[in-house]
Amino acid sequence: MMLTTIGLMSGTSLDGVDVALIETDGKQIKAFGPTGYRPYTERERSVLRQALAEAAVYMPHRDARPGTLAEAERLVTLAHAEAVAAFNAQNHIAAEDIDIVGFHGQTVLHRPDRKLTVQIGDAKALAKAIHIPVMHDFRAADVEAGGQGAPLVPVYHRALAQSLGREGPIALVNIGGVSNVTYIDGDTLIACDTGPGNALLDDFMFRLTRQSFDCDGQMAAQGAPDEAWVARALELPFFALPPPKSLDRNDFAGLNLSEVLPADGAATLTAFTAAAIARIAPLLPEPPKSWIVAGGGARNHTMMRMLRQRLAPATVEAADALGWSSDAIEAQAFGFLAARGMKGLPLSYPATTGVSMPMTGGIIARP
Repeated sequence: MMLTTIGLMSGTSLDGVDVALIETDGKQIKAFGPTGYRPYTERERSVLRQALAEAAVYMPHRDARPGTLAEAERLVTLAHAEAVAAFNAQNHIAAEDIDIVGFHGQTVLHRPDRKLTVQIGDAKALAKAIHIPVMHDFRAADVEAGGQGAPLVPVYHRALAQSLGREGPIALVNIGGVSNVTYIDGDTLIACDTGPGNALLDDFMFRLTRQSFDCDGQMAAQGAPDEAWVARALELPFFALPPPKSLDRNDFAGLNLSEVLPADGAATLTAFTAAAIARIAPLLPEPPKSWIVAGGGARNHTMMRMLRQRLAPATVEAADALGWSSDAIEAQAFGFLAARGMKGLPLSYPATTGVSMPMTGGIIARP
């Protein structure tokens, strides 16, 4: 049975809430619906940055909301409620037309080695506000069973890739705050985080220029990357680990660039993200023939140029070029995952998160 779902995603880039409607049975995608976006205000981003910093220092258990985290959870919940209300109004969608909403929440801490992953957002309050059942807490069951809890989008990536009818292997890369890759070759599905996405670059831009990100990669395009710095950063043990593996947004926050011009720093951090993605290719069963890039990084022209250089002779293309909505793929994925969760289908597998057996997940909060 096909379900009409809305997926919500607030990623590690802290830019805002993505909204997407899809029709799916949790295995195939019948239709893509409209998409929407509700940006965070500067004040909201400031609160979220503070919450991330505090969570990294003190999070006694996954339900704790010390310090700024309580305020951050309230604003995340309100922002998602506003995003759904605006989306439904703009697209003339009634609450009763939606079977389930997939609510990822905002990750503030991801430490699977401690069996701890924390996404803030009050699903019960959200369900009451939007009058639609809400599935949430997608990662916890996987982490509790010994998995990495991330990435969770590979099953959706597989559905997208199968719709292409293209010869594999194919790699789908999402460049958000953290970058992750899904490797698809027939029935083979492998996934992992590859390293930093936009997080280091965004933080650098905000610190030096007060801009939230490097728009279109314009700043990086004016600079020269410090390839020696990139090579040293890639010596960190994480990059030699085979998939599956996952990261917290702040895992590379300790990597410091010495005093550099903004353009050179942006170029270096962009090159680091591209090099980290390319670094995964030798760890896969075969080098992918084509790489499809989604997320905010797909709009960064300098990032895409660097990826093409490092991944040649494979092709590298933005998801938008295939008619997919690059910005909405993760939101669509959580609508897809909500459908799978309702049907008890697996969200994660040994080769995607390292869990010992395929795992379903998600908890439903009702209005």
